[in-house]
Amino acid sequence: MPNLGRRLFAEFIGTCLLLATVVGSGIMAERLAGGNVAIALLGNTLATGAILVVLITMLGPISGAHFNPAVTLIIAIRRELKTAPAAAYVMVQIIGAIAGVWLAHAMFGEAILQVSQKVRTGPAQWLSEGVATFGLILTIFATHRAHREFVPVAVGLYITAAYWFTASTSFANPAVTLARCLSDTFAGIRPVDVPAFILAQIAGALLALAVCTWFLKPTHEITA
Repeated sequence: MPNLGRRLFAEFIGTCLLLATVVGSGIMAERLAGGNVAIALLGNTLATGAILVVLITMLGPISGAHFNPAVTLIIAIRRELKTAPAAAYVMVQIIGAIAGVWLAHAMFGEAILQVSQKVRTGPAQWLSEGVATFGLILTIFATHRAHREFVPVAVGLYITAAYWFTASTSFANPAVTLARCLSDTFAGIRPVDVPAFILAQIAGALLALAVCTWFLKPTHEITA
């Protein structure tokens, strides 16, 4: 396994590029869509799903390609990552996510420092984030057991679908959520709406852990 420094750099650069893609493609899509929100969301969706496949394939062998504090939390609870490295993972994920937002702003000539005014709140949004994160964790662990090499594609496809079947457009990631409050663009979220999103994400992740612990429990039973 690579040393911790290399693993942390992989988490930083991966999360940075993920947010640069989420925010940058949102800006590009909104500029080109001519006011058609569905087309803008489609452009944002396809770019995000595609970059996830690339980043997880490329950086998975180095750090595990978490790019997500909820994923790191579950892996730490499963004792597959010690507490100190897990905390360091979360720290660099958040720093990388913010750096990615600022990078996207710079590339598109936007003000670097922004605070989002986009409202994303209410029970439907919170439920959506719980469902989105639950599904993401389930996708990662169930696919890892069934076909490990397919995890990057499965995650990319899941997020692509979840952009459209959840009312929140599937943030499913506390670092992503926190960073997106610093972008008053298509992908933004008001800072006041962030805590409820993160709580819903953590709840969804913990529920997924409970389900995976039971559902994916090793068995030696012979089934017909």
